[in-house]
Amino acid sequence: MSENNEGQQMPEVGHAPRVARSASSQPLIGEDQVQAHEGASSPASGGVKVREKRRGGAPRARRMSLSLTRIDAWSAAKVAFMLSIAGGIIQIVAVAILWGMLNVVGVFDQVTQIVSSTGLDAGGFDLTNVFSLGTVLSATTIFSIVEVVLITVLVVILTLLYNVVSTLVGGIHVTLGDD
Repeated sequence: MSENNEGQQMPEVGHAPRVARSASSQPLIGEDQVQAHEGASSPASGGVKVREKRRGGAPRARRMSLSLTRIDAWSAAKVAFMLSIAGGIIQIVAVAILWGMLNVVGVFDQVTQIVSSTGLDAGGFDLTNVFSLGTVLSATTIFSIVEVVLITVLVVILTLLYNVVSTLVGGIHVTLGDD
């Protein structure tokens, strides 16, 4: 029982014991162990009464120290493949927008005029025909496909290399805080 400001006694609110849980939200200890723990701490069962700590103010932040010791190569390959596909699509769209802006501003026509005014225009040089939208997007698409393959293979190689090095040195140690 605790007292309030006027000297009256108020019953304490009972708190359920904290149960440690795994990452999958399954309890690490069973219900029988929880009941045995509760029974051992109750004075009626003859157990030792444990004095509860009362925290005043804000709760303290929890910190956990974890180690990243292994990365699944197949999982890393899937993530790298999807991210590189997204990067390739972004790259193709960006090149299309850039080509459209350069065409609207007239850069291709100005470069063609500069080349023809210098006398280097032997066979009717037209930069718009050389760098047409179809040609530029085709080249960008081929480059993006090669990029997707290379990035995926490199990520898998780096993942396997990390796993080998991690077995030697113990991985990367990370401290997570609940701030």
